[in-house]
Amino acid sequence: MAKKKNNVAMIGKWAFIIGIILALVAAVIPSIANYAYTPLIIVLLGLIVGFLNIVKKDVTTLLLGIIALTIVGGATVAVIPGVNTYLETMLENFVAFVGAAAFIVALKAIFQTSKGN
Repeated sequence: MAKKKNNVAMIGKWAFIIGIILALVAAVIPSIANYAYTPLIIVLLGLIVGFLNIVKKDVTTLLLGIIALTIVGGATVAVIPGVNTYLETMLENFVAFVGAAAFIVALKAIFQTSKGN
């Protein structure tokens, strides 16, 4: 049983690492950004992270962080001249990635709450 749990943890860990890298690199390299499935891959990796990586004690922190990121992030990036386009695209990709994870985490929290546990 421990080996299966370890394999699942590794999948979640690699999904997180690949998702972060892809979200950042896709903003800088046009051939990756223009690939039709890049956004889908970013979101799917976020869903995997939401299912496998986020434990119950981290739910509130994750959801609060994502809310802050979406509210403040765009305004902060918009005021930096010169690299504005790259940073905006990185932020959009990153929000898509963590937003997908947050969607799963929020659903899990709602279901857990409705069970009364």
